[in-house]
Amino acid sequence: MPTRDPARLVVLVSGSGTNLQALLDASADPSYGARVVAVGADRDGIEGLTRADRAGVPTFVREVAQFSSREHWDRALTDTVAAFEPDVVVLAGFMKLVGEEFLGRFGGRVVNTHPALCPSFPGTNGPADALAYGVKVTGATLFVVDDGIDTGPIVAQVVVPVEEADDVETLHERIKSAERAMLVENVGRLAREGFTITDRKVRFGSD
Repeated sequence: MPTRDPARLVVLVSGSGTNLQALLDASADPSYGARVVAVGADRDGIEGLTRADRAGVPTFVREVAQFSSREHWDRALTDTVAAFEPDVVVLAGFMKLVGEEFLGRFGGRVVNTHPALCPSFPGTNGPADALAYGVKVTGATLFVVDDGIDTGPIVAQVVVPVEEADDVETLHERIKSAERAMLVENVGRLAREGFTITDRKVRFGSD
C-alpha cells in the first residue's frame, strides 16, 4: 500500500509562536500526517521566526510597510506562500487580515483560531469581552478563514470554564492552552483525513 506524503503546512505568525511550536513538535512524529514547510511573518525579530530557525524550517517576512498598498502586500504574501505549495495555511497568532487575492488562491484551505466560542465575542478582545459579559463558559474556535472577522465555517471548538477569580490574563492563558491542543489535534485530522465544507458545515474526510 503506498505511503501518503505528509500534508504541507505554511504557518503565518506575528509573535512568540507558541501555537507554531506546538505544530512543529507534533509534526516531528511521522504519524501526525503533516509537516511545516515554511513560516512567514508580518514583522522581523520575533520569537516565532526564531522557533522556525531552530527547527530548520525556511522563513520569510512580508511587512505591510514595505509595500505601496495593502493590496500589493497581499499579492506578495500570496505569491510567497504559493511558492511553498501548501495544502493548508495556518494563521497562528497572525495579526493581519489576509486579503482578496490571498483568499482567492488559498480559500477553503486557510485556518485560524479565535479565543472565544464563535460567533460570540469576535475581534481582538475575545477573553476580555467574555469576562465583561459575565459568561460562565468561553473557549476557543478553529475556523476556516473567509472575508469576515472570525466568521468562517467552524472546524472545532473547545470549552473553557470562567472561574470566579479570573481576570483577563488568567482566563486568556487557560484559553490559549486549550486552543493549542485543539489546533494540533484538528490540523492533524485535516491533513490525514481531508475535509469538505457544505452549507458552512466542515466535515472531516474526502468525498
